Amino acid sequence: MYWYALYTRSRHEKKVYDQLVEKNVKAFLPLTRELRQWKDRRQWVEVPLFNGYVFINIELKYKLDALQTQGAVRLVSFGGEPTMIPDWQIEQLQRVISNTDTLELEDYLKVGDLVEITDGPLTGVQGYLREKRGETRLAVMVDGVYQSASFIVERELVKKIEASESPQT
Repeated sequence: MYWYALYTRSRHEKKVYDQLVEKNVKAFLPLTRELRQWKDRRQWVEVPLFNGYVFINIELKYKLDALQTQGAVRLVSFGGEPTMIPDWQIEQLQRVISNTDTLELEDYLKVGDLVEITDGPLTGVQGYLREKRGETRLAVMVDGVYQSASFIVERELVKKIEASESPQT
């Protein structure tokens, strides 16, 4: 049995999770608390950490049972094959969720991503995320001379941007 990500209809994560549990499918829905504001009140609510996803632990031959759940759309796949999620990643996420109440969703940043600095004197500077000798660096490109320079940056001060959002394109 392996873990898979089940893509759900928008805002159906909790309903899909409840139905899967009723069907005795081992499922995991990571939730986080968020303070919501309405016109007349503020209230803490539990919301899915990853919008549109419920994780299921099944043998692939039983995927139809999970997919026939109301609100379930499909298994996340690459190249036509459902993508397995390593047990250790799910276990790690479960441990973090059960031991902290300050969990927030972050951009999935990796070396090579186009990022922008979000705070401080360099707010708005864009470049590519690099790592060198354990340091997170931002590389700024000068295309006309095919050169670049990089500087150390705190990872929490950058956010991932799409190339289409960049005025550099």
